[in-house]
Amino acid sequence: MSEELKEAHEKTIEAGKVLRTVKEEITSLVKPDVKILEVAEFVENRIRELGAEPAFPCNISINSDAAHFTPKRGDNRVFKEEDVVKIDIGAHIDGFIADTAITIDLGDHEDLVMAAENALKSAIEEVHAGADTAAIGAAIEREIRDMGFRPIANLTGHGLVPYLAHAPPTIFNYKTERGAILEEGMIIAIEPFATNGAGKVSERGETEIYSVVSTRPVRMKMARNLLAEVEQYKTLPFAKRWLKKAPEVIIAKLVREGILRSYPVLAEVERGLVSQAEHTVIVEEDGAKIIT
Repeated sequence: MSEELKEAHEKTIEAGKVLRTVKEEITSLVKPDVKILEVAEFVENRIRELGAEPAFPCNISINSDAAHFTPKRGDNRVFKEEDVVKIDIGAHIDGFIADTAITIDLGDHEDLVMAAENALKSAIEEVHAGADTAAIGAAIEREIRDMGFRPIANLTGHGLVPYLAHAPPTIFNYKTERGAILEEGMIIAIEPFATNGAGKVSERGETEIYSVVSTRPVRMKMARNLLAEVEQYKTLPFAKRWLKKAPEVIIAKLVREGILRSYPVLAEVERGLVSQAEHTVIVEEDGAKIIT
C-alpha cells in the first residue's frame, strides 16, 4: 500500500470513529418538539469537539424530503410526531471524508426504515475488489422491493476523495446492466433510499447549502468578502448559517456566474415518505471494511 493511500485510510477511519460517536449521541436527541436547528448545530459542533471538521452541513431531511435540507439561522421549526427523519452527516480530517446516515422514526414506519437498512446490509455484502457496482445496485433494489417499497432512482452512492464528497464511482440504487469495477483500497459511500412514493426526487425551492466550484476573481467587495470567508471549506459544501453575512443577492449572483453551486432540497415527487441508510466502507480484497 502506498503512503498516500495509507494516509487516506488512516484519516478516513479516524473521521469514521467521530461519526460513530455522533450517531450514537443524536438518536436520543431527535424527539417531537425539539428544534431541528438544535440537532444540526449539536452534530456540527460535536464533530469539531471530537477532532474533525464537518464535511458538509448536517442534513436533516424529514418525511418526503430526501436530501440537502439543513436549517437556516434562527430556524424555529421542530420535529413532529410521525416524522421520518433522515440525518446525513459527514466528517473530514485534512480533507479525508467519512459519510454516514440514519433514519429515526418518530411514528410507525418500521418497515420503511428497515427497507433502507436491509438494502445497505445486502449491498455491503457485495463489496470486494473486482466487484461490479451493478451488483450492489441490484442488491439494494431487491431488498427494497421485497419490503414493498421503491428505491429512489436518481439518488446514488458515491466515491470519496480528498475534499470531494461525491466522486466516482457512482453507485446506483437499482439494477443496471453494468457499473464500475471496484478496486482494492477505494473508499466509497453506499446509501440506499427507500420510499412509498414514485421512486424519484426533484428540487424544491428551499436552498441553504452551497459550495465553491470556481475561484475566478470577482469585482464586488461583498462577493470577495464572502468568498474569502468560505475559502476554508475549499470544495466542500457549507451552510448559509455558517457565514457572518449571507446576502441573498450576492449568493444568487455567484451561483449565476458559476462560482458557487447551490444544493436545493430534494423531495420525493409524489410526496412519498423516504428512509435512508448509509455507511462509508473501504474496499478490501475479499470484502468491505465498514468505518462508520
